Amino acid sequence: MPKSNGFVLLTGTANLKLAKDIAKYLNKKVDETISTFADGEKRIIIPENLRKREIFIIQSTCFPVNDSLMELLLMIDAARRASATEITAVIPYFSYSRQDRKDRPRVPISASLVAGMIEYAGAHRIVTIDLHSEQQQGFTKCPWDNLYGSYSLFPVLRKEFSNNLVVASPDKGGVPKATFYATKLKADGIAIVFKQRDVMQKNVSDTLDMIGNVVGKDVLLVDDMIDTAGTICHAANFIKERGAKSVCAAATHGIFSGPAMERINDSELKRVYITDTVPLNKEVSKNSKIKVVSVAKLLAEAIRCIYTGDSISEKLIPSTGNKL
Repeated sequence: MPKSNGFVLLTGTANLKLAKDIAKYLNKKVDETISTFADGEKRIIIPENLRKREIFIIQSTCFPVNDSLMELLLMIDAARRASATEITAVIPYFSYSRQDRKDRPRVPISASLVAGMIEYAGAHRIVTIDLHSEQQQGFTKCPWDNLYGSYSLFPVLRKEFSNNLVVASPDKGGVPKATFYATKLKADGIAIVFKQRDVMQKNVSDTLDMIGNVVGKDVLLVDDMIDTAGTICHAANFIKERGAKSVCAAATHGIFSGPAMERINDSELKRVYITDTVPLNKEVSKNSKIKVVSVAKLLAEAIRCIYTGDSISEKLIPSTGNKL
């Protein structure tokens, strides 16, 4: 690194293992900054001098979502008040990302509000992985680099799927992602499952029909996240009924809320490939259907590029215009 004063890695409690894995790739230590008062208030103490230094704060805003978000905001504020030169919020999983527009009257655009809070707290840059919709990068004036979990997933998927592959999207919005995966994995084609979602209810959708031939094929469903697993499991069961040889899924964010694991276990899904943007409990990580791939190297390289001034797009994002 060319700068003599180096950079500092900070983390909250949201995904401590991932933060430590990133630090190992960078040959750095990561400072743990969070303690909690008896009433639940978060207390931030940064153990080293930040003056005139570049700061990278690693914090997924995952469960418990609002606690994780509050930790992030407080760490940013503490770093700003400690005279840090530049503060980058590295947010592997960006919560509220699904609430990115007004889909009915009298609702907030929550993703915009959260992004504005992070910028107001003092972040000079935001780094995320697989936003639910990339236009959210326009919610702030500060630079926002959105990376892609496929960077980490592709090496594993190429070993698992060599031929007879069809890549499928569980809804029409994921077609660009499915097309990109199909191209990179040299699949025989793509399939699209159509679903109907009731915007008046949360986590409710029904599979209606599909386009594409999956008879006798190994099908890989791709999505940005798996929450309650209703969408992905409905799609997998539907594809299997249409004659697929096997059905697997790949997603960046494994939220696995509520009945997710029960649904996955009872579904036609043979394997689910997921990254570690969100920490996984023992039930998930030890499940034979779940394969976890780390994004630590991806985020470490992004931090290195930001610090040295190298191009992220040239090193970590393919040149295609399709979404990963």
